[in-house]
Amino acid sequence: MKRPDLFHPAGPETLLKMILGGLPRGEVFGIARSLFFTPAQSDPFRSSRYGRLLETPLGVAAGPHSQMAQNIVSAWLCGARFIELKTVQALDELEVAKPCIEASDEGYNCEWSQELKLEESFGQYLSAMALIHVLRHALGHPENPPGQGAGFILNMSAGYDLKGVKSPAMTRFLDRMASCPEEVRELRGLLSPLYPALEGMSLPDFVSDNLTLSTMHGCPPDEIERIARHFLEDRGLHACVKLNPTLLGPEAVRSILNGRLGYAAEVPDDAFGHDLKYPQAVELIASLQQCARKAGRHFGVKLTNTLEVVNRGNLPPGERMLYLSGRALHPLGINLAARLRETFGPELDISFCAGVDALNVARVAGAGLSPVTLCTELLKPGGYGRLRQ
Repeated sequence: MKRPDLFHPAGPETLLKMILGGLPRGEVFGIARSLFFTPAQSDPFRSSRYGRLLETPLGVAAGPHSQMAQNIVSAWLCGARFIELKTVQALDELEVAKPCIEASDEGYNCEWSQELKLEESFGQYLSAMALIHVLRHALGHPENPPGQGAGFILNMSAGYDLKGVKSPAMTRFLDRMASCPEEVRELRGLLSPLYPALEGMSLPDFVSDNLTLSTMHGCPPDEIERIARHFLEDRGLHACVKLNPTLLGPEAVRSILNGRLGYAAEVPDDAFGHDLKYPQAVELIASLQQCARKAGRHFGVKLTNTLEVVNRGNLPPGERMLYLSGRALHPLGINLAARLRETFGPELDISFCAGVDALNVARVAGAGLSPVTLCTELLKPGGYGRLRQ
């Protein structure tokens, strides 16, 4: 008997049947057509990343909502165009205490990486890529100029240490994400009988050529640099390193979070003791910028990772520490972005995910922080439809 607390992915043909069955009724996966985003070549917010067009600067951050094909497709339908796929790691058979997420206001979680095996994760990401191309055609979206892609980018997220990243299982996963012409051909053959136009459509022979590095809280700076260099130099990927809000230091973090905002969340001294310090981050970023230039790849940072806090009964008592996300992180992320801008100037690429919602997204993007991605916001009532706001 299948465990009800585990994911059991549907096949891509099943998902396509659901999509094609829903479109005449004005919905896909229960999302009303009125919430779909329809791009136009005149949209003023279009941008370019990694040499490809992004139809919007909006996306989803890696999380429980970006690991199944239907999740990814749903996010795309509602306007997400930079989609950070659920973080994967070599250890893909973890038992996670549940419930592992509480997001009634700010978010708390004790989850780890993907809840699927690496082979399943690859299949979900490949299926999502193909299904989005089918939907672009079925919905009559305009074609983009040659060489600019389909208007969206799937961004890998991987961790958590160099040994795991270079393991045989992760090596196979990363290899296939970067080049999978045979798998694309097989998937086209599987789906074309259901959507014959797919036979003549152009599909890329890869899923992703870019990656956001997610490291453990407390990962040493030299380990972070070795992993990032592996992605930039050895794998030829465009890479981004996710930074922690603890870079602001204990006085600033506690003053903002507990003093000015009034949150009761307790950030332990250990969170600052074992995390990267700001001078170390400056040195790391400068080194990786130089590495990326030599490799002919793009490098940037993402703000921010979650914030380690003491579990005060928000989730199962067996978990001593939790990870804070959502709107409580927003002022911390903005303050850290301002400090990095002061240090590096506009040439440092900064993408942003920290408490973004419909009320602040325009200001965040207008400040040059892009793409802007959401996570905790999408775990609230309305789900992916909140992107349409």
